[in-house]
Formats: sequence, structure tokens, C-alpha cells
Amino acid sequence: MQELTVGLVALSIGGAFIAGFINTYAGNGSMITLTIMMEFLGLPANIANGSNRIGVLAQTWSSTWMFHRDKKLKLKDEFDVILFIFIGAIIGVIIATRVSNEQFKTVFSYLLIIIFFIVLLKPKRWLSPKNIINHWPAPLRWIIYLCLGIYGGFIQMGMGVVTLVIFVLLEGRKMIPANVLKVFVTALYTIFVLAIFEYRGLVNWKIGGLFVIGQVAGGASAAYLASRVKNIDVYAYRLLLVMIILGLIKIFDLI
Repeated sequence: MQELTVGLVALSIGGAFIAGFINTYAGNGSMITLTIMMEFLGLPANIANGSNRIGVLAQTWSSTWMFHRDKKLKLKDEFDVILFIFIGAIIGVIIATRVSNEQFKTVFSYLLIIIFFIVLLKPKRWLSPKNIINHWPAPLRWIIYLCLGIYGGFIQMGMGVVTLVIFVLLEGRKMIPANVLKVFVTALYTIFVLAIFEYRGLVNWKIGGLFVIGQVAGGASAAYLASRVKNIDVYAYRLLLVMIILGLIKIFDLI
């Protein structure tokens, strides 16, 4: 681990702010925080994965409170979504404490390519979504939610993008309601995911706490703007697209 200089502290807080903002609107902000933790601060991958959840927890709960305050947090009829994603997240974090993150990152890199083309080729489906998944049998929907939770429990990077693909393209939710539910579910399961990482000794609280400052500020700012900016769905879609592109550039070292 690198010694924390003023420059590294500023980089960490600034990067965390951007990550918190992006996570609230689109997702994939953990790409930024994990990169800083591993590449600049020198944390091992597993410890970075665990430490990253501190900022995720703080940011998602602050954003959840903002959404609740602005009366955008509506959880009626969402019990099955929340339950199966939660169960999946617990399974995912247990796997994460026993399996190398590098193997999963390889799968994620190719999954991100698929998601990119889905988002790029069908923009009207994001901005004027139609319900698809609710016509499927309930057990099939539960399996999808369970797998989504496993993904998030295993590695938070990309969870927001995958969640929005399911919530918007399959369920037919609009971007902002989908983001609100995504943020709440993530906040809920991250409490227990972080506890399991801590139990396994895979959390650096000093580094994770540093990222909390930026992520809470970024998440709260994004939630505040979501209630006050017109055509926010359009901006959220564009931000989602940008983050996928940046993720692909980083993963495949295109620059």
C-alpha cells in the first residue's frame, strides 16, 4: 500500500465524488474507486473489493434518504425484487471471499461489450421502455433477480449497469425510478456484504473511510438534481453510455 500523500488523498476524494454521482444516476462508478484503490493506492484486489463497499454503503444510504425525502422512494410491490437480490448478494459475497477477482473481471469485460451494444442500438427503449419481464413466470423473474444479486455481492463494479439493463429494458421502468430502486437495494444488501468482508479480514477502514467523503457528497448531489432537472432521463441515459465506454477503454487498455 502506498503512503497517503496530499495528492493521493485529493485524488481519492475527487474520484469518489464522481463515482458517487455516477452510481446514483447510471452505475459503474466502482470502476473509478477500485482503479484508484488498486492502481494508485496499492491495495490487493480482494481488499479493494471489500474496502470499496464502505463508500458504496455510505453513498447509497445517503442517496436513499434524499430520494425518500423527495418522495421518490416507492417500494410497494417490490418485495420479490428486494428479497431475491438480497439473497443473491449474500451468496455472491461468500463466493468473492474465496475466488480470485481476476477471473470474474474477464467475464465482466465481455459482458460489458454486450451491454454497450444493447444500450447503444436501442436508445428509445431506455427513454420509452415497455414492460417485458412481468409477462414471464414468477420463478424465472426470481432467478434473474437472484443472479443479479450474486453479481453485486461478488463485485460491485458494473452492478449499476447490469441492474439498469434488467430494470429498464426487461421490466419497463423509467430510468429514474429504476435508479431509485437500484440504489435502495444496493444500500440494503451492502450492510451485510461489508460485514462478511470484514469478518474475512478483507476491509481497510482507513482507505474505505477516505472514499466515503467523496461518495456521499457525489451521491447526495445526484439525488438532489434528480428531483429538479428537466429531462433527467435523457441525461441519465447519456451518462450510462459514457460510463460503459470508459469501462471498456479501461478494461482493454485502449488508451
